[in-house]
Order: sequence, then C-alpha cells, then structure tokens
Amino acid sequence: MIKTGLKGSKTVYTFPGTEKEAKNRIKWRENVVAYTFLGPALLLLLLFLIIPAIMSVYYAFTDYYLLTPDTRKFVGLDNFINLFKDPIFLKSLANTLKFVVWVIPLQIGAALGLALLLNKQRKANTFFKVAYFSPVVMSLVVISVLWLYLLNPNEGIINNVLTYFGVSAQPFLTGPKQAMFTIVFVSAWQGAGFQMLIFLAGLQNIPGDVYEAAQLDGMNKWQRFIYITLPLLKPTSIFIFITTLIGAFKLLVQPMVMTQGGPVNSTMTVVYYIYQTGFTDRMVGYASSIALLFGTIIGLVTLAQRKLVKEEDD
Repeated sequence: MIKTGLKGSKTVYTFPGTEKEAKNRIKWRENVVAYTFLGPALLLLLLFLIIPAIMSVYYAFTDYYLLTPDTRKFVGLDNFINLFKDPIFLKSLANTLKFVVWVIPLQIGAALGLALLLNKQRKANTFFKVAYFSPVVMSLVVISVLWLYLLNPNEGIINNVLTYFGVSAQPFLTGPKQAMFTIVFVSAWQGAGFQMLIFLAGLQNIPGDVYEAAQLDGMNKWQRFIYITLPLLKPTSIFIFITTLIGAFKLLVQPMVMTQGGPVNSTMTVVYYIYQTGFTDRMVGYASSIALLFGTIIGLVTLAQRKLVKEEDD
C-alpha cells in the first residue's frame, strides 16, 4: 500500500496492480461476450467454407470419383494438365471472360445513367427507385424463367413485337452467336438497380455548392459531369467495379436455367462447368482442380486491379 496524496481531509491509498488487473478483467469479460456472439458464425464459417476449401485443394490433386471414394489416389498435376487439353473448359473460360468484358461497362453505365436521372427532385422518384430496384430482390431463377418466355424464338413477346415492326424473328438464346450477349443483357438489367442506389448515394453526397461555383464559372452540364461528378464519384465507382467484377465471374444461374450451357457450349461458364463436372458427372477431383485454377485466376485479377487503382491514386 502506497500513500499517494490527500483528497480533502482524507489520505488516498492505491494498491499496486489493482487498476491494471481491473482493466484486464473488464477486457477479458468483453472478449468473452464478443466471442460468444461470434462463435456460431465462426463455427459455420469453419464447417462450410474453410474446411471445404482445404478439402477442395486436396481433392484437386486426386482422381476422386464420388461413387467410388475409397479408390481415390494422388495424381499430382494430371488434372491441371488435362484442363488445358479440355476444349469445354477452354470454351467456358473464354465465355466467362467475354461475359465479364461486356457486362461490366453495360451494367455500370446503366446504373450510373439511372442514378443521374433519379438524382433530380421529381414527384415520381420513389416509384422509379422501387421499379428499377425490384429486379435485384427477385430470385435469379424467376428472372431467368421470365426472360426465357419473353425471348422464346417462336411465341415470345419480344419476337412478336419485332415481327410487327417488320424485323425478322431473332434466335436469341437458341443462336450460338446471340446467346451469350442475350445473357449479358438480362444480367445487366437484373443487377443495375443495386449499383444505381450506390451511385445515387454517392451523387447525393456531392456538395451542391461545387456545382453552383462551376456554373458561375461558365461550365455546361457535360463539363460539370466530366470534371466534377466523375472525379468525386471515383471511390464509389471503384467499389462498384470491384463488386461487379467478382459477381460477373460467378455467373451460374442464368446459363443453367436459360440455356443449360448451350447452344454448342456458347454459354457454358467456368462455374457452371464446375457444377456439371462435380455434381452431374461426379468427378470431384477434376472439378476441384477447375475450382482451384479458376480461384487463382480471380485472385490474380483482383490483385492486379487493386494495384492499378492504388498506383492511380498515388
């Protein structure tokens, strides 16, 4: 016990380590409470993500066939060597890259355009926000089936409208040259509403004084958009670009429901090929090697994109 001073008419005594021990006890209790809440989520993450990912890496180097699990053996890099000889995998990789290249500018451009339209004060803005965002909350399966009927080459509404205006009926999903572009359009239409809301939030955070000052300096609408709106939307645009890029690489539901990867594998994507190989053909080892290679490609693309953005910021 150490005498430290006077407080009024009383002498104040402190005990070495008491305050530190009390803080440690409080911190320990807070950690226990925090991990109690995190525990179920961490357990689910371990069971359904971390452990399956580790198992997938192991299976990628085996000839694991789902119906004969006891006979699997280590095959080294054979699965990866066969991948580059597999025409369906190479086609699916090319289709996925084509989808990514086309859907990102179309979807982000549509989202930005809609956000600019809704950024102005209008009476019907709430209605249009709900209308543009409603496809996002609908199931992708429902969306795909809906467009499957609309794009029917024989009885679809869209072809009936085209025929009425003198345009010949289009194959859309049944034509190898049009099928992937049709899926690009449907995907951009379905997802643009989400990015629109994010863009709209970014636009509303831009101070109005900046636009007023620019207008006083003689800038027209196009110049204000190029030199004010776009630069100030850069953080929002980067976030939207990254999320759209990751989502585009995971394309699965639309080709599965609308085309089953056809015609002539023109809409077969890597994720759909993984699904077919692993669950339909039951070749778990080969499917795991595709997943591992594709995950590595996505990781490299993400790292390159982050590096480019960082260099540009610097």
